[in-house]
Amino acid sequence: MSPATTTVAVELVGDRAQAAALDGGDYLRPRLLSIDGPYVRIALIGVCGMLLAGDEVGVHIEIGHGVQLEIIEPAGMVAYDARGGRAGWTATARVASGGVLVWRGAPFVVSGGADVRRHTELSLEEGARALLGETLVLGRSGEDSGRLHATLRASHAERELLTDELDLRSSALRSAPGILGNARVLTTAALLGVGGPAPAAVHETRLAGPGCLARALAQHAHEADAALEATWSRWRHHAEHTTSDRTRNHLPELDGDRS
Repeated sequence: MSPATTTVAVELVGDRAQAAALDGGDYLRPRLLSIDGPYVRIALIGVCGMLLAGDEVGVHIEIGHGVQLEIIEPAGMVAYDARGGRAGWTATARVASGGVLVWRGAPFVVSGGADVRRHTELSLEEGARALLGETLVLGRSGEDSGRLHATLRASHAERELLTDELDLRSSALRSAPGILGNARVLTTAALLGVGGPAPAAVHETRLAGPGCLARALAQHAHEADAALEATWSRWRHHAEHTTSDRTRNHLPELDGDRS
């Protein structure tokens, strides 16, 4: 791994999870918040100003059989004016059978003049699940956005599940009807590895494989997040409580909704 990459690995020993690796990178440090049986909560803490031109932030996550990991971002991230340079943010995760990843990212702000690439890649074994949340804010208050190219790729049981690409590098394209229009915030929720409950809102879409995608547009981050709050709650309950026969021995049933 590059020195810039933050690595988190969790595994199940007996009936209790443990952190096998909590390795800080140049930009983010992982901090263990709690362990309760197979449930782990870890925060990613920024240690310097970012994203500046030339910054390459990396996060790698490994989740073992039967572990449920929640990643917390206490603060958002801002991609600053790159002044002709570029910056990158990359997250990769591998989730073993019976494992669950829940990661609702804090707002990712693309300032005027920024040029940033954001990439998320997820590999799920059969019986693994993930719930990801992403809020992209295009421009700080009163300014136009910089350039953003965001991708999300997920595989399930070694088969491609989702390839999602948002090329928002052109200001004219960003504001076009059918793209963002006059909105400056895009929030996404992705439930992956398990077929979701029946869609309950117009912004919820089932994937061809096991998973669902939901999006909301707004002028402000809290408005977009609020639009998906009910979806997030339902999908989180579904991700944490759904257990296939193949993984039932790895992941015990929960006593209640932990959302």
